[in-house]
Amino acid sequence: MVFEIRPARPADAVGVAQVWAAVMPHLVKSARAIETELRGGHSRVILLAVDGPDVVGYSNLYLPEAGAAGARVRITVQVPPAQRKRGIGSALLTAISAEAVTAGAGRLLVAVADDDDSKAFADKRGFALGRRMSHAAADLREAREPVAPPAGLRLTTYDDLEPRQVFDAEIQVRDDDPSGFSGGPAYDEWVKVSWNNPDIRRDLSFAVLDGDRVPSFVTTTADPDRGVIWSNLTGTIPSDRGRGLAKVVKSHALAAARDAGFVTASTGNDAGNAPMLAVNQWLGYRTTSGAWTAEKAL
Repeated sequence: MVFEIRPARPADAVGVAQVWAAVMPHLVKSARAIETELRGGHSRVILLAVDGPDVVGYSNLYLPEAGAAGARVRITVQVPPAQRKRGIGSALLTAISAEAVTAGAGRLLVAVADDDDSKAFADKRGFALGRRMSHAAADLREAREPVAPPAGLRLTTYDDLEPRQVFDAEIQVRDDDPSGFSGGPAYDEWVKVSWNNPDIRRDLSFAVLDGDRVPSFVTTTADPDRGVIWSNLTGTIPSDRGRGLAKVVKSHALAAARDAGFVTASTGNDAGNAPMLAVNQWLGYRTTSGAWTAEKAL
């Protein structure tokens, strides 16, 4: 049967989750979380390749801000290995690129897996590789004992925070991510699709507090069936960097996950982010795979 390209619907959540599991198994991305995104999100265009009842490919476009003519926009194109060489990736890229042009974008930014076929696919379609990225995993049975926060600061989990406290810190961190992949929606949508993401474990997500302000945090998603956690975003706001706060929050998150019975912690990083890579190495993470940023002018 010939596949077709169409917009995603909430009923597609199971199929989309299967695509992500086949392409990036280190992520924590359940069908429930994807359905939440599809119901509550409006800052992305999501197109699927479907073959009868089966989802055989996924793509998305993060829409530019209103009035941002010629902006660089993030896209994603994912095709499970078993479905490749059918033209699915090319069809999805063509369709999502057309959506980007309609939205007024001037450049595309995408992550390309660090394998010969993926890099050749990107090169053939005019993308230039940029920054190296890495994926890493740690054995939680060997998790270090957590680091205490500096004097005058206190540690807490997301269970004791208001969403606005985390959001205000997150926007300061995600906007200066050198890879360009940590952007996110405005507050109201963020509450629906991120704060209320069913995969988030607030008891395993930690923040350092200075009064009511969050200088550093780690957001943890978890898959109890596989015993895996994913550090969705770890960050320290620029004014508080150099104090070891990322090591504090992440060491507590990994120790708490270990104590809750999880066995593997996974994460992703820009390979040029030396401070965070040093923290992860100290925590026991070891590189498992890589990827590249890639860009193309429209």
